Amino acid sequence: MKNLKYSIAILCIGFLNISMQSQELTADKIIQKVDKNMSADTQITVSEMIIYGKRKSRTITSKGYSEGKMKSFSEYLSPAREAGTKMLKLEDRLWIYSPSTDRTIQLSGHMLRQSVMGSDMSYEDMMEDRKLIEIYNATIIATEILNERKTWKLELIAKVDDATYFKRIIWIDTERFVPLKEELFAKSGQLLKKTVMSEITKINGRWYPKKMNYKDMLKTGKGTDFIVKEIQFNPKISEAIFNKSSLKKN
Repeated sequence: MKNLKYSIAILCIGFLNISMQSQELTADKIIQKVDKNMSADTQITVSEMIIYGKRKSRTITSKGYSEGKMKSFSEYLSPAREAGTKMLKLEDRLWIYSPSTDRTIQLSGHMLRQSVMGSDMSYEDMMEDRKLIEIYNATIIATEILNERKTWKLELIAKVDDATYFKRIIWIDTERFVPLKEELFAKSGQLLKKTVMSEITKINGRWYPKKMNYKDMLKTGKGTDFIVKEIQFNPKISEAIFNKSSLKKN
């Protein structure tokens, strides 16, 4: 009888802990933990973008620098045809320098919805550096098993007018607080894009997906893989990088 009472007590404590955890972890707190993993004050990334075409694929290597949500600079390193192309973002403005024409153009408005180098990513996608908690109101709508990982399924609805996507459905790993899958919707309810994150790795105390597949649902094909080769969180970056003069520097 004592063993039975002890077992019941242990079960009750276990259920109480689960209940307390679910009460503590609101949708906003989950998103804040995700932002903490995925965002940094400054960041330097070397990456590959594999663009899958109908007949063959292309791989573009680049190095990117970012500071907060307002500044970013990137340069394409290979292949030779793309090498030297640079992009600079300052707040909501984006400039692109092409070495083949030795010209710098500024993109704005609807032009930002264009595909980057024929990929499934748009310039808007690349420019969106704000934390999710700043853009969306979040709600937990379910818990699901995804790739043998327990996840929270969250619905995010835009609370600002300039959000790139009106609604997001995100599956977040309950242990590592990193997104594993995302669906992006227009205000009309149309599914625009899907993203699948994989190769989750612990880097400097944070979990981070080193591979992301972006799929434009308005296109056919396998989508675009974005693969992180090297990444630094919170490094010191010279302010000179985030200057228009850096676009033409060799």
